[in-house]
Amino acid sequence: MEQIKPGDQAPDFDLPGSGGIAISLAAHRGRIVVLFFYPKDDTSGCTAEAIGFSGLKPQFDAIDAVVIGMSPDSVRSHDKFRAKHDLTVDLASDEDKKVLQTYGVWVEKSMYGRKYMGVERTTLLIDREGKVARVWNKVKVPGHAAEVLEAARALA
Repeated sequence: MEQIKPGDQAPDFDLPGSGGIAISLAAHRGRIVVLFFYPKDDTSGCTAEAIGFSGLKPQFDAIDAVVIGMSPDSVRSHDKFRAKHDLTVDLASDEDKKVLQTYGVWVEKSMYGRKYMGVERTTLLIDREGKVARVWNKVKVPGHAAEVLEAARALA
């Protein structure tokens, strides 16, 4: 599946989330949405990224922006991950990987010459009308959450 680009309408989704809540994109229409796709709960880069977004949650809240993380991990895994690291962002569980595929972030990866399918760390900034305003591909975690916050502020 081709990756979503700026200007595209962000495909809606309805997934189970951490804390037993349902997470859907449509429920946040009229708000700015930061959607970050990450490979795996409780791994170093993913933990740093989720902590980064959680640490800036008050600033995102101040501009009426919601932050949602998504990975193929189970809700149970998300709940443990949130509790262990005091995360405050919502985490959506896409165990069947349908939404990850729709967004074009479930891709073939390669490590040490071995090919496998996985999530390419990607962040989307979605405007109040549900259109993709910006895409960050192959995200490098240090400073990323702050960069996304600045871009979100420009939309606010």
